[in-house]
Amino acid sequence: MIIKPKVRGFICTTAHPVGCAKHVEEQIEYVKANKPAGEGPKNVLVIGCSNGYGLATRISAAFGYGANTLGVQFEKEPTEKRTASAGYYNTKAFEDFAAKEGVYAKSLNIDAFSNEAKEQVIELIKSDMGGKVDLIIYSLGSPRRTDPATGTTYSSALKAIGEPVTRKSLNTDTKQVADFTLDIATEEEIANTIKVMGGEDWELWINALADADVLAEGVKTTAYSYIGKELTWPIYGGATIGQAKADVDRAQTVVNEKLAGLNGSAFVSVLKAVVTQSSSAIPVMPLYLSTLIKVMKEEGTNEGCIEQTHGLLTKEMYADSELTLDEAGRIRMDLLELKDEVQKKVEDLWEQVTSENLEELTDFAAYQAEFFKLFGFGFDGVDYEADVSPIV
Repeated sequence: MIIKPKVRGFICTTAHPVGCAKHVEEQIEYVKANKPAGEGPKNVLVIGCSNGYGLATRISAAFGYGANTLGVQFEKEPTEKRTASAGYYNTKAFEDFAAKEGVYAKSLNIDAFSNEAKEQVIELIKSDMGGKVDLIIYSLGSPRRTDPATGTTYSSALKAIGEPVTRKSLNTDTKQVADFTLDIATEEEIANTIKVMGGEDWELWINALADADVLAEGVKTTAYSYIGKELTWPIYGGATIGQAKADVDRAQTVVNEKLAGLNGSAFVSVLKAVVTQSSSAIPVMPLYLSTLIKVMKEEGTNEGCIEQTHGLLTKEMYADSELTLDEAGRIRMDLLELKDEVQKKVEDLWEQVTSENLEELTDFAAYQAEFFKLFGFGFDGVDYEADVSPIV
């Protein structure tokens, strides 16, 4: 079939297998061009491995350090008449590139919140990876979660806490800038969001792996987070999502104590705002990112997923230097985004931007290009008029 992008709101319902492979290949080439000098992880588990930061970390580990990687994802498979999700194609491409390099890479397409996922991962660690993993990346993003203990399904809510919050927002379909208001969350909605996006499942994963004795001496684990500053804080950090992120911080302390007997460590890693499927779904983020990209490109400091995760591994988690930690003990990879001069420039543009001057004052074109690349569209060297099978 001829595969074209079909956008509905903040999601593209089609994905191009050749373009997705190109996206993966570009990230691999970046890692190869920036090979780390020191030693790194050997056996890596990535929970949430198919897109964004999870995929980029897996690429960094495999092609930077030659690590064996086991990934967990929950992606839509293709049919003869319908493309798979981008994450499915990303993972297939990653596995193909890894095989050519002789690097072990296996992925499970299963609900990562389930007990079955944990059981199957443990079996593969024992059979394929020498029985131990030394790095666990937790990078799950999902709007709902079924508690494996009770069978109850919880849905997250993006709502304000205490009082409604109004911020500028961008409709990426119509390119219209208008105010968007978050309603106040109920206590139940806050609790449900924490259930879905908080640290409970990270804890369950580490407990299961520890109980099965598949964690190596000195094991490291990190969960990914985002904090932001004044413009995004009321929508992100100060709203229901922020409560879930605070619960991830809570879980970090529990997981760290759990790993103490193995001389292991657990961290929350705060990464910068980038264009991902998850960030595109948060109302304020497309406009913020369009403005941030413009400012950081002018500063020469703009980074995407692969630059951030490769820096996390090579300059922080597996470097000989001290970790860059904040007062809460989180690894901070977002400091260039949060520089006062960067945020001031973003805020100045933010105050001025309207539907009429959007493309003049921001780099919406770059935001949009990055968005389409998530689904395999817009890459040079890919023939988008070619007849391509969706089956990979």
